Amino acid sequence: MSKFFLIILIYNILRLSDPPMATRFVSIDRDTPLLLPPDLRDWVPADHLAHFVIDAVESLDLRAVRVNTRGTGDAQYPPTMLLGLLVYSYATGTFGSRRIEQSTYDNVAVRLIAPERDLKLGVM
Repeated sequence: MSKFFLIILIYNILRLSDPPMATRFVSIDRDTPLLLPPDLRDWVPADHLAHFVIDAVESLDLRAVRVNTRGTGDAQYPPTMLLGLLVYSYATGTFGSRRIEQSTYDNVAVRLIAPERDLKLGVM
């Protein structure tokens, strides 16, 4: 008898002699809403690219960026947020405006850069 068949035979004998153990799972409750909004900084590691992009863009002097100063139209997104979103998206390989907008819903790191609830980027 070869060693392989002997090992299989011993394994089957030991397996049949052990009493079955009860399977335990961690309970998952997806129906209970969060009491407080989560802090996204806890979900994105400190050495993540998103933190670097935020710090780099906020250190830039963006006073020369043209904004609507007349006060007409909808409220504007801050230029630092839009530039940070664009830099991070391009750095991670997301180039289309619709995909960038979708990533604001799907990606936690992008939500850290652009935390607006209803970010519409169709005009980019």
